Amino acid sequence: QVQLVESGGALVPSGGSLKLSCAASGFAFSSYWMYWVRQAPGEGLERISTISGDGRDTYYLDSVKGRFTISRDNAKNMLFLQMNNLKPSDTALYRCARDLDPNTWSRPDDTNWGQGTQVTVSS
Repeated sequence: QVQLVESGGALVPSGGSLKLSCAASGFAFSSYWMYWVRQAPGEGLERISTISGDGRDTYYLDSVKGRFTISRDNAKNMLFLQMNNLKPSDTALYRCARDLDPNTWSRPDDTNWGQGTQVTVSS
């Protein structure tokens, strides 16, 4: 079955960096657009970055553009999020998700979330 396991979250000071990883299994990873989403306490889900199956196309939420970089390694079924110049407003639970359907860009498949990895940025 579909499995997504995030890791790499930590407590970091403002201005610090982290690299999140997502290990994917149970589906044809390279055929799916992938997402990083986050949810802060008391807030809704925020889609922060998206990457195409071949890694050529990437998109970012304006608030993270220029600071975060999404990437993938299809040979290892891994998704990454490099986060630089972190701010307290980046504090949230970060999750990866695949697209609902293969070879299309529609929306995250909300039936197969990973457990998430917590990022906390101190001021």
